[in-house]
Amino acid sequence: MSESTADERLRRWRLVLGGDADGTGYGPTGDDIRIDRALAALYRPETPAPRGSGRGSGPRAAGLGASAPSVARWLGDIREHFPAGVVQILQQDAIERLDLTRLLLEPEMLAAVEPDVHLVGTLLALNKLMPEATKEAARAVVRTVVDDLERRVAQRTTSLVQGALDRATRINRPRHHDIDWNATIKANLKHYQAEHRTIVPERLVGYGRQRHGVRKDVILCIDQSGSMAASVVYASVFGAVLGSMRSLETSLVVFDTNVVDLTERLSDPVDVLFGTQLGGGTDINRALAYCQSLITRPAETIVVLISDLYEGGVRDEMLRRAASMQAAGTSFVTLLALSDEGAPAYDHTNAAALAALGSPAFACTPDLFPEVMAAAIQGLPLPVPEV
Repeated sequence: MSESTADERLRRWRLVLGGDADGTGYGPTGDDIRIDRALAALYRPETPAPRGSGRGSGPRAAGLGASAPSVARWLGDIREHFPAGVVQILQQDAIERLDLTRLLLEPEMLAAVEPDVHLVGTLLALNKLMPEATKEAARAVVRTVVDDLERRVAQRTTSLVQGALDRATRINRPRHHDIDWNATIKANLKHYQAEHRTIVPERLVGYGRQRHGVRKDVILCIDQSGSMAASVVYASVFGAVLGSMRSLETSLVVFDTNVVDLTERLSDPVDVLFGTQLGGGTDINRALAYCQSLITRPAETIVVLISDLYEGGVRDEMLRRAASMQAAGTSFVTLLALSDEGAPAYDHTNAAALAALGSPAFACTPDLFPEVMAAAIQGLPLPVPEV
């Protein structure tokens, strides 16, 4: 190991361990002092800063204090010295460990944070407590995150879902203007005539004559309890994307112990998010009863329940409703979470009961969601991720 590599390893261990008697023998210098203090403020808050010590020298000090200016300085330091992904983790840890949610009600604080899905969830939970002066700043933060998510998922979602709709309505004896030439060529490649450099289309594949109308109804039913915050954010974005497709009639319903239909706000996911109320109890049965009332074409309807399945309502009735919808021909999909996070906490008994009804319950990443929708549209097995 070269001397420079060994020094870098000692440097990293010193920043991880913190404190003066850390055993590395390495003392931070330059920018490392500020990095060390930023980490100490978050992960060693029980250690007070020595009286009279400056920000750039002296032993490792800790504590963000209770003032917005000191937290804003800390946010500036971590944004300067860490990549965006790490900044988001540090912010989330600060909110949870040091109870900084109160400071997020101040506009100057919101201007200093790195926007991410978790921060949006926190802001939505504080929505009813926000003074008017803060709400515009909060909406700007939420808008930044939503726009970024839409750029990430919109094109792939539209492409996969539209392709699934086309395949679901194809016919094998189409009229000339209904022929899907790409699919027809693909289906007849084995009939390629090399000497004539052409394909003999023994089987024509068509889109079907319904291609310009609404072909599927989608109902997104979202649990807005506090633990589902990230899922609510992603589901609102996907709802807006699906709602923009003319081939789909998309409804968006959120619930806790009450049920709210936010379909009219689908064109703007920020409006959807500020129409939610994170927290409270959970009545899945009541939500499914409302969704069931929206179904007019059972065989052409997909209901997507996004919930951790901790039912506070009538469990047996919830399961009967799910079974009834499936018996009528409705596709019923249960997602325990719609987020980039790991395995969620959920009610295993209810998940197993739904799986026994033919609706496997699983956590879904945003990248997988378009494939789930495409499979549901075509009546194919869902791409359930391996546990």
